[in-house]
Amino acid sequence: MPVELPVSEPLPPFRERAPWLGGDLQTLRNIIVGGPPELVGGERLLLAMPDGDRLAARLDRPAADSGAPLIVLTHGLAGSESSRHGIATARFLVSQGWPVLRLNLRGAAPSRATSGGRYHAGKTEDLVAALRGLPANLVSRGTVLIGNSLGGNLVLKFIGEGGHELPVLAAVAVSTPIDLAASCARLMAPRNFVYHRYMLDEMKREALAPSAALTTAERAAIAGARTLYEFDDRFVAPHFGYRGAPDYYESNAAKNFLAGARLPTLILHALDDPWVPAESYAAIDWSNLPMIEAALTQGGGHMGFHGVGSLTPWHDRAAALWLTQKGLGPASHVQDEVRPQQ
Repeated sequence: MPVELPVSEPLPPFRERAPWLGGDLQTLRNIIVGGPPELVGGERLLLAMPDGDRLAARLDRPAADSGAPLIVLTHGLAGSESSRHGIATARFLVSQGWPVLRLNLRGAAPSRATSGGRYHAGKTEDLVAALRGLPANLVSRGTVLIGNSLGGNLVLKFIGEGGHELPVLAAVAVSTPIDLAASCARLMAPRNFVYHRYMLDEMKREALAPSAALTTAERAAIAGARTLYEFDDRFVAPHFGYRGAPDYYESNAAKNFLAGARLPTLILHALDDPWVPAESYAAIDWSNLPMIEAALTQGGGHMGFHGVGSLTPWHDRAAALWLTQKGLGPASHVQDEVRPQQ
């Protein structure tokens, strides 16, 4: 079992907050009690893709210009700008002085009206096109990428591909399935039956939206998929030109791109994540990846990290502190504000 790895300056330790003890309760907390309310206001951007699709994004700005770089936040599987943890991240970072843009990938709810295509775990060409389509004034101070869950795989693959000569300064990945095949197998394990059924139903609902550009055969394949693997093997893989699910997983797994990272990158992951096996992280020799700092905690679940001392999830506080340590924060006082109360 891997241990928590040091970063350039120690991040605050994570300790679970009662009653959310254990990986499952940490994962389910936001579903059980709900997440924070959406930010008031927000600006809608439509970012053009080369094939004519447009991705919807929501931009929220702090009350005053703090000189901070733009945060671009990507959601997880079957998620969107309205995901509870995405709203929580945006609220916290905006309150600390960062402008935050939540990008809805192809087929995600707000993008459905303007895109017939679909995203997948490693479709970095869409991320590249979206970043290139941002107004110049938004990216004048650079951008920072944050990827949650499957969005983290997309971000890490992008970083490992060299950054595509875009003004990206750093990246953060949270609860990321860096080994797609292993994570698929874990999600389909008997102990995860409820999670698996929920996610498969959400994926089918998303993929079968009326606006999706699908053939009759593809709609039948989606509807007939009994497992996440079948969904990927019978629909996602052939739709994007892969030979099958194993080829799709291996071609896009972030684990295969980490060595190419040339920008400061923070990985936050809980070893008790019920969706992502800890073995995926144990298999990586982090000491050979100088640009990547991995903070692996014993607890936290999947996109949970509900810790003592603050109602703000630990992963958001840790990301803000790390960015400030890297000189990418809005002001020097942020570092003190994001530390948990003792």
